[in-house]
Amino acid sequence: MQISESQIRLSKKPRPCVWTQAGVVYGKFCRIDYNCAECRFDRVMSRVSQKNRALKESGYPLKGKRSKILPWKDKLRALPASKRPCVHHMKGRINFRACNHEYQCGNCDFDQFFHDEYSVHAVVRPIDFLEVHGFKIPQGYYFHPGHMWAKIEEGSSVRVGLDEFALRVLGPLDRVEAPLLGKQVKQGDADIQVRRGAQTAMALSPVSGIVTAINTRLRQKGCLANKDPFSDGWVLRVHSNNLRRDLKELMIHKETQDFMEREIETLYRLIEDTAGPLPTDGGHPGKDIYGNMPQLGWERLCKVFLRT
Repeated sequence: MQISESQIRLSKKPRPCVWTQAGVVYGKFCRIDYNCAECRFDRVMSRVSQKNRALKESGYPLKGKRSKILPWKDKLRALPASKRPCVHHMKGRINFRACNHEYQCGNCDFDQFFHDEYSVHAVVRPIDFLEVHGFKIPQGYYFHPGHMWAKIEEGSSVRVGLDEFALRVLGPLDRVEAPLLGKQVKQGDADIQVRRGAQTAMALSPVSGIVTAINTRLRQKGCLANKDPFSDGWVLRVHSNNLRRDLKELMIHKETQDFMEREIETLYRLIEDTAGPLPTDGGHPGKDIYGNMPQLGWERLCKVFLRT
């Protein structure tokens, strides 16, 4: 699949809101580069339109001006297939292209390719690390007991990923699956799937909110997370609904250090219970603990450390 540079026409000028382009409302322009997850207008319209759809499907008669508000995707699906504009065209990123997936972008190869090739992911690499028995803890990152990290970015945006400890315990991953864009995640819920061969596990989301970006490269090369857990190995970005509340349940700085000390002790006990006493030469665990000691058990490691 190829997209020529002439097809791409990124524009910073205000463009009609997707609700206007679909004919649901008139005269509404977008000035936040179609970052719908952070748009109050979109949240209100989505809530009203979903309610109207439910009433319509139940046979309840709709009345008043608000009764005409239906999901913008529903309005566009009523068009002939050849005239349904791709979301990227609506957002001014490409010339006209018809949507062939009923606006289910998560199932669209073109959407994935577009994000892979042209989305800008401003990942800031951590500079300062604290090391605990060979495991790195970047300063300024929050940590969840399920070994997921959270890095606050602009506004209420939070970048999320698996920490180095979990990735070394489980070893090189084949695939990491995050929820689709626009999906709701909840702190402490098993929303992220990791896979290694026939083995799968779920990881707990460290924050609640709406998914605004996913690292699609991890779908095919989950091992990228192992190579650079705290920057290029990020899993998803979330627009937090209540960041202050979420952060109260996470650890940072000294709390993380103490937690990691306890987790490493637990790991050593599991290894000794399975393979006998460890050498006392001061060495550290390797980068593929499960791969080198499968007798530890995938499910047991996930239950103990991922809390799933």
